[in-house]
Order: sequence, then structure tokens, then C-alpha cells
Amino acid sequence: MSALSDNLVTFAILAYLVAMIGHAVEYALGNVRTRVATAAPVRELVGAGGGVIPTPPAPVPSPPAADRSARKARLAGLIGVGATAVAAALHLAALVTRGLAADRMPWGNMYEFVLTVTFIGVAAWLVVLWKRPSLRKLGLFLTLVMVLLVATAELVLYVPIVPLVPALNSYWFVIHVSTIVFASGIFLFGVVPAVGFLMRNGYEQGKRSFPYTLAKRLPGAAGLERLTFALHAFAFPIFTFAVIAGAIWAEAAWGRPWGWDPKETWAFISWVVYAGYLHARATPSVKRNVATWIAVLGFLTMLMNLFGVNIFFTGLHSYGGLD
Repeated sequence: MSALSDNLVTFAILAYLVAMIGHAVEYALGNVRTRVATAAPVRELVGAGGGVIPTPPAPVPSPPAADRSARKARLAGLIGVGATAVAAALHLAALVTRGLAADRMPWGNMYEFVLTVTFIGVAAWLVVLWKRPSLRKLGLFLTLVMVLLVATAELVLYVPIVPLVPALNSYWFVIHVSTIVFASGIFLFGVVPAVGFLMRNGYEQGKRSFPYTLAKRLPGAAGLERLTFALHAFAFPIFTFAVIAGAIWAEAAWGRPWGWDPKETWAFISWVVYAGYLHARATPSVKRNVATWIAVLGFLTMLMNLFGVNIFFTGLHSYGGLD
């Protein structure tokens, strides 16, 4: 079962790569719209009173080559969505088989944690995409994140299945870790429209240097900003509960609710930054791009808590599984 899980992760990475290529093709081809002729002479009608009434030019159909490009772009985008759904199914199957092989929830080390967080992120993306198909072009950036993180988990963070350390053998393991994983997955997804908004907002303001040109075919900045806020507003209370549950668990396991362990400290930093984002977003005098930068900073603190703390620090939460 463990070998099956490993193979499913490999196939999921390949499917995410196919999805990324499909979205990249759609992004490159773009949407070809019907163009209106401006060079054709404007016809004039003479009114009853002798006035001249201009007639607007008739739309000129797109050339066949442009229509073919538009169809190919749409097909590539749909392939990207389909491949993402297949990758998510393989991803979920890999987690389930890993859990069955370990006879526990698959959250015992960094490898399993990253696999679960990324699955939550892509599952949330598919739900949002089902509700708002117009956001499909964000799929290029989402699948890029999936390829990078899942491949990193498989190639760098992988560890064989081992029993949980004694401190994790508690029902609080399911309560605390499940909520922290879920919130982290939503935050992971939330940083994609956040970065997209920052690029698109700059593009709409006339900036044409890199990376703003990447946002040329993204949805409007206002819609991306609203999605960013909705995802963070949804995830923040869950993250808050996870931190509180961790403190209760620490009291039961170690005799104190808080000890400024490196992971506890960085969890608190992330909580403060995300709270600052929501406060800034609700303050009319704070510009939306400034508030969104705070959200991006919050995700960077989450990455530090996941990778930096487990790799560079030693503490009571050193369960990364890496040597």
C-alpha cells in the first residue's frame, strides 16, 4: 500500500504538469474576440428634417485562423481543468493509501503534511472554479504551485512510513492538525489570486514591465481582490481555532499551554499578520494593494513555519521526519 501511494503521488505530479501545460497554452493563445472595422467608411442616413444620422460600422467577423486559435485556447484550458481534476483524484488516492498503510491519519511528518495541504488547496480551487468558470486562467498559476510543492514533497521531503511519536498519540492530533491543515490549504490557494491581483492591478494602472505583463489575460483586479479576501476571511477563524486547540493540547501533553517553541512562535506571527491583513482590508484608508501585500507576507510566514522551523530549528514540534 505504501508503494502504491508513492506511485500515485508520481502520477499526480505528472497530471499537474499536464494541467499546467494546458493552461499555459490557453494563456499564450488568449481569447480572440470579434473585431469591429474602423477603417470602413461610415454610411450616413438623411433624416426627415434634413439632418444626417451616422450609422455605426457593422462588425467584421473574425478570420478563420483567429477562430481556430480561440477554439484551441478554450480546448487547452478545458484540458488543463480536466487534468487538474484527475491530478486531484490521484492526489487524494495517494493520501488515502498512505493513511491505510500507516494505520493513522497521514499527517505525521512534513512529507505527509505538505501532501495534505496541497490537496486542500487544489480541492478548494476546483470548487471555486465550478462556481466561477471565468477564473479559469488562474489555473496556470495554481498548477505551477502544485507542481513545485508536490514535487518538492516527493523529491526532498519524502520519508518512509513510521509510527507516530508518542506525543502525537492523542485525539487532539486529529482536531488540531486537521484544522491547521485545512486552514493552511485555503491560505495556499488564497495567495494565488492575491499575487494575481497585485500583477493585474499594476497592469490596469498602465505598468507594462515584468511581471505585470503576465497579468494581461487574468480576470479583472477587483474580482481577484474580492476572491482573496473571501478565502482569507474563511480560513482565518479556522486557523484561530487550530492555534487554540494546539494550546489546549500542549497543556494536556506538556503541562503548559504556550512555551514560545519555534513553531508556536511562528504560528503566532502568522496569526498576527493575517489578522493585520483582515484589519487593513476593512479599513477604508488602506489601499487594497497594501492590504494584499500583507496577505502575501502572511503566506511567507506560513512557509517559514512549515519549512524553516522544521529544517533549521529544534523544538517540541520537531516532527518533520528529516534527518
